[in-house]
Amino acid sequence: MLMLIFLISIAVLLFCIIKLKLNAFVALLVTAFGTGIVCQMPLAEVADVVTNKFGSTLGSIGIVTGLGVMLGMFMYESGGIDNIANGILKKLGDNRSQYAVAFSGFITGIPVFGDVVYIMFAPMLRVLSRRTGYSMAGYACAISVATTCTFALVLPTAPPLAVSETMGISVGIFFFYALISAFVGMFVGGIVYGGILNKIDQKKGRRWDFSDMDAEIAAAAEATASNGRNKMSAGMAFSILLVPIVLILLGSFAPLFLGEGPVMDVIAFLGSKNVAMTIGVLYGAVISRPYLPRSITDIMSSGADQVGLVLLITGAGGAYGGILQASGIADTITGFFGGFNIPILVLCFVISQVLRCAQGSTTVALTTTSAIMASAAMTSGVSPVLCAIAICAGGIGLSLPNDSGFWAISRFFHIDVTDTIRGWTIGGFVAGVAILIFVCILSMFQGVLPGLM
Repeated sequence: MLMLIFLISIAVLLFCIIKLKLNAFVALLVTAFGTGIVCQMPLAEVADVVTNKFGSTLGSIGIVTGLGVMLGMFMYESGGIDNIANGILKKLGDNRSQYAVAFSGFITGIPVFGDVVYIMFAPMLRVLSRRTGYSMAGYACAISVATTCTFALVLPTAPPLAVSETMGISVGIFFFYALISAFVGMFVGGIVYGGILNKIDQKKGRRWDFSDMDAEIAAAAEATASNGRNKMSAGMAFSILLVPIVLILLGSFAPLFLGEGPVMDVIAFLGSKNVAMTIGVLYGAVISRPYLPRSITDIMSSGADQVGLVLLITGAGGAYGGILQASGIADTITGFFGGFNIPILVLCFVISQVLRCAQGSTTVALTTTSAIMASAAMTSGVSPVLCAIAICAGGIGLSLPNDSGFWAISRFFHIDVTDTIRGWTIGGFVAGVAILIFVCILSMFQGVLPGLM
């Protein structure tokens, strides 16, 4: 009965988002309340679970997410991200441009939201494609897969933060293994598979229409000339990203090597995610100030405006997951799939992938799946860190037209639906499967690798 209620709740969620065009935040709340009521939970308990889980989810990720967006805006508005991308492209050259595109997307996707990355890179990649003849579907694959791997796996973005908090795992240890896993996904799904797409298109003699580009290039050149301001160097911009990351890693791995004491207390304080991100934002504000076109206050305010809806959707996803836990649906789901003897890592991936495919949102898929699988992961004998990465991997691929990102990629890169499916939908799935295989290999050594006990 509970399994049927869960399937109906997913159907209602899809109906609200796709058919009724409700915002995902409202749709999740409606589904959460409705699921609790249908499960015959006391009405007061339904209200309390939704309120408390919404609050606890935001409390665990809100500060870091808001600061992360601000940090990314300092890198973006100072011109530092442009120089990172241009520097990588210059170093690797046109012949290895797909590597440069993927690496640039991988780095910039950590502090900057996906659509912003697409807007930023699309004109450059269209110029590259016209100059080199490289497939636009291949370029779209490289940048979108790389960016989404970091969005789904690498802190300080909201989805992996929510997963790590729900699973009760160390943020720093999770970041370390998730970063390596994201790189594997980017390489296999973005570079290798993207290269295969390019070879297929080259063999078929595929060409794309760039007739509109002359006006765009002229407008960009005029805007750059009228601006006249200097841009932050790639090294300085990259240091903004490294400061909080290094602090978080120190705070997470130091206890494995140092005993308790005053030094350890200071490292733990500086390495806590909220403190580390605050230091990172302050550092970013100071070094980027000479290169910013507007005031630091305005940039921070813009960052806060951007993150609002993301936090609401993430919090509502946590509330829906809380109802699934409190009603017993989560245990029923894991018990149902457990009857098929599906390995826990594969189960984490499959549930996340199905939810991602069904309703389109990586954030919703990850928050819901982590709530469902948290207790099973703790008793499975497999490291919860690896289970969390498998969940995040499931949220990467099989993006369909019910995902706004699908249309963003198609629109900004001027490619049709078929090429978007070839480059992004399938490319993301290849990346997710590659990450799943990688964490399965890591699980064989979890008694040896630090932090995976």
